[in-house]
Amino acid sequence: MTARRPVVEMTGTTVEFSGVRVLDGVDLTLYPGEVHALMGENGAGKSVLIGALTGTFPILSGEVRIDGEERMPTGVARSRAEGIATVFQETHLSPHLTVAENVMIGNEVRGPFGIDWKANRARTAEVLARLGLDDLDPRSPLSALSPAVKQLVAVARALVLEPRVLILDEPTSSLDAAEVHALLQVVRGLRDRGVAVLFVSHFLEQVFDVADRMTVLRGGCFVGEFLADDFDRAELISKMIGEDIEALKALRSERLAHHYSASAEPTLRASALGRRGTLEPTDIELSRGEIVGFAGLHGSGRTELARLLGGAERADSGELWIDGARVQLRSPGAALRCRIALSTENLREEGIIGGLTARENIVLALQAMRGWSRPLSRGEQAALIETYLDALHISPSDIDRPIEELSGGTQQKILLARLLATRPHVLILDEPTRGIDIGAKLDIQRRVAQLAGEGIAVVFISSELEEVVRLSDRIVVLKDREKIGELSNGPGVTVDTIVEMIAADLDGEPGELPGHDCDNGLA
Repeated sequence: MTARRPVVEMTGTTVEFSGVRVLDGVDLTLYPGEVHALMGENGAGKSVLIGALTGTFPILSGEVRIDGEERMPTGVARSRAEGIATVFQETHLSPHLTVAENVMIGNEVRGPFGIDWKANRARTAEVLARLGLDDLDPRSPLSALSPAVKQLVAVARALVLEPRVLILDEPTSSLDAAEVHALLQVVRGLRDRGVAVLFVSHFLEQVFDVADRMTVLRGGCFVGEFLADDFDRAELISKMIGEDIEALKALRSERLAHHYSASAEPTLRASALGRRGTLEPTDIELSRGEIVGFAGLHGSGRTELARLLGGAERADSGELWIDGARVQLRSPGAALRCRIALSTENLREEGIIGGLTARENIVLALQAMRGWSRPLSRGEQAALIETYLDALHISPSDIDRPIEELSGGTQQKILLARLLATRPHVLILDEPTRGIDIGAKLDIQRRVAQLAGEGIAVVFISSELEEVVRLSDRIVVLKDREKIGELSNGPGVTVDTIVEMIAADLDGEPGELPGHDCDNGLA
């Protein structure tokens, strides 16, 4: 480890919002030529600490030194002048500009007659090449690019500054495996050229792959600084959540000991359910008290099947029965009336209502089911809220805040509370733990297991196959938009079991399942 002088030293950093201390005496030291991971749950204070360093949040007390000299941050322009560049999860790019215009904005190369666009495109191409985007035309409109490429364009904009400190806040959340590999290679290259990189990510594998040093925060407080080589994953998780990693192992053991046995009649049964161009005809059934995991890569059909079962998309083939009655689902509202609740993977666009408070989001679905002519009384709302504050470990201080101001983990819990308020018989959860911290994941996983114990049939979808294996009684495996098989979970089933199944060259027909769809006049 280098003994060079730190480029950034923050000591005793304290920040308050409206008299509430959100960062309490936190230290952070960044060395040139190192990747430093900033770790903690949502709400631990990571974003506040970054804001304090870049001057967007005023520091109540503490000291900040840049190259050994005290320099209290006063704003983003000052931090950029100090050589500090930040790439956020939300890219803040302009879709109406070209790639080159987005990359070079504020740093344009100018000639005697104004902006030299040829030189700007050449500079953009140079930076894009460092990110493995040699074939991306700098003249392309940003609106034509995928979310993943837009994220890399945001990184390119930061690299134009040739920063001494590069802050990457969840930079890989929308990238596929190849793009993540390319970005981490760039991070290593920057480190090798002496840049201090502050890396924030919920993906622990990526953190351990690239980090030299880690700082862990919990509840706005400094837990410690650790060398990555001297720290294992279990220790990191324990430091982050204040709870031993054995809790996750215990949950897996509890699920294996569950010994689920299907009831005589499934609560949901689909036969040859499909949609042209979206999902091949699929059979599936779900029973009360059972967790069924849908496993597969992105594009495998797992989300498409969930949306057909939850009424978000209409099937054009097959049949669906709910508790023995044939139904047709024409909308999520019709599905709710059939006691099927769907949480989609697109939390911000199809889940939460950003302009409403957490309280209003929770009561929304139940109120819609009752009809607006029969509003929930204050007492009914209070009882409902109290139930889910306790059950999902939601902070009472969050309940009357706009939901868009809350952490991703809290938003997921609020959405889950909204669905549970409708008393569903079938609960479909598509990526309910994506992008949230370890503690919130554990809360949600425990609650899902409890819901199955209470007799709800649960569909659980996650890109993290460890979660699917940990929770599921059965696992339905999909590939290329069709079901290829089904596994009964047990001690011999691992992530490798599923991966090998997906990777296998299947010549035969997809594995058969008892299958199913919904409208009994409720649509």
